[in-house]
Amino acid sequence: MNTRVALLLTSGILLGGAANVQAAMPDSATLHKNPSCDCCDEYAKHLEARGVEVEIVESQDFSSIKLEAGVPYGYGSCHTAMLGDYVIEGHVPLAAIDKLLAEHPDVDGIGLAGMPQGSPGMPGFKQTSFEIISFVEQKASSFMTL
Repeated sequence: MNTRVALLLTSGILLGGAANVQAAMPDSATLHKNPSCDCCDEYAKHLEARGVEVEIVESQDFSSIKLEAGVPYGYGSCHTAMLGDYVIEGHVPLAAIDKLLAEHPDVDGIGLAGMPQGSPGMPGFKQTSFEIISFVEQKASSFMTL
């Protein structure tokens, strides 16, 4: 009986912790994208599935958006999202966003360079690990690997 109670308590603590991480997700985001890019719309749906209201802003001028957001050169993707106090560059999985919001590091944002197959919003199956970077003032550091 004691083992069962301990398991129930542990499960409750873990589930409570997971709920707290999800509760940290901001209510809204702004996603800057090219008007002809459909995968960006799919990524917006990925965020919306977690209760985030996404405003999509279509633009052809990505270089100034990424420069202002602090995205390092060579680490860009097809869209840039502003989520709370952070920039989310590209098709970043929710697990990385959850970690960012739970830890609140002193960074401008996180990103997943390019448009990797199997990442949120991109078709196909995941082929390699996703190397998520964090960045501050256009300088990249490793954040996590998924």
